Amino acid sequence: MRRREISFRHLFLIDRIAKTGSISRAAGAENLSQSAATQALRKVERVARTRLFDRYGRGVVATAAGTVFVRRIARARSLLARAERELRQREPVIPSQRRLYETMTAGELRALIAVVDTDGFSAAARSLGVAQPTVYRAVRGLEERLGIALFRRLAKRTDALVGARLLARHAELAFAEIRQGFEELDELDGNMRSRIAVGCLPLARARLLPDAVASLLDTYPNARVSIMDGPYPEQLHALRRGRIDWVVGALRDPCPAPDVEQSALFEEALTIVVRSDHPMLERRSPQPDALARLHWIAPRRGTPARDLFESFFSRHGHAPPEHIIECSSLLTARALLRASDRAALLSPSQVEYEIDTGQLATLGGALPGTARTIGITTRRSWQPTAVQATLTRLIRHHAGEIMPGHERDCVETGRR
Repeated sequence: MRRREISFRHLFLIDRIAKTGSISRAAGAENLSQSAATQALRKVERVARTRLFDRYGRGVVATAAGTVFVRRIARARSLLARAERELRQREPVIPSQRRLYETMTAGELRALIAVVDTDGFSAAARSLGVAQPTVYRAVRGLEERLGIALFRRLAKRTDALVGARLLARHAELAFAEIRQGFEELDELDGNMRSRIAVGCLPLARARLLPDAVASLLDTYPNARVSIMDGPYPEQLHALRRGRIDWVVGALRDPCPAPDVEQSALFEEALTIVVRSDHPMLERRSPQPDALARLHWIAPRRGTPARDLFESFFSRHGHAPPEHIIECSSLLTARALLRASDRAALLSPSQVEYEIDTGQLATLGGALPGTARTIGITTRRSWQPTAVQATLTRLIRHHAGEIMPGHERDCVETGRR
């Protein structure tokens, strides 16, 4: 991908040229000479490898590529402006200079993000591949112009204050918008190589997401795919920072944050899964008291599946089983089930292959009251590229194959 560091000032100039229809008027508004503005525009066009404006007499008109790119610049600009507004609400001592965010450089914001992520200037410098004084000067420059402290220096680490975290999150989202702008320029040239960064929760790992990604790569083989596998809080954090663009799996109720939205795909109930020669299979319908005595493999606390596991026993007057292995890895859970008399509460689609091949079996059918809503979580304001939008459609298509008749149009649960 054509990704190089471009000055925010140059990007904001592009936005101003589009709004004024004139390089000279944009230059005046940005306190630049016309020649400097013209050179900045040429630099951005060289990096973009396309013409962003057509010249007509004394004015300019955005090309198709320019229109696409300016839209992304405007979204990035609005994110940084929002960060400044929220900072001012928290910190009334910030100078009243207009558009203070326009003085922030990309280098300063990347340094800020790195220190927030690593809790230290030395670690941040290593992650960026620069000298520690460079990172320190960048952060100090931000603090001096804002008139507030962004970090608290402790004995063994650097603690990011609320303002630093707020600014870092909006800055990452702004960088994501610019990256998507370049990806959309690629798409206009027929180079369908957008980034696909998606978080995958347990139920989606076995079939749904792999099938959707395989179908995407059949159509767009140059798409760059990254799949994040980890606890839900980590995936939600990455989603809200723009590091991934989807989380696919069990939805949360209520919606976990005001800036994300959830879209339902289908509902699937849980069933009890054991090895194929488990002694409990001799019983046609195991009773809750017998199930309570089993040794179990259960999801970690705080997940929807763990809540359903515990509520199943409480509904039948039993305390949750004590002999539990907490396990969020489906691969490990499968191996433990095959090697022991333990049981697990899983969705049938998660172990479809093992059941079909006789390695595992289910004890009875779906358990009443254990249905989970499976769907997609995205940022509320997210605008996907064409390749990214295709993956969303494919996820919906394959969800319909997994649960025929249950595929839905976009059903938002985030506004409950």
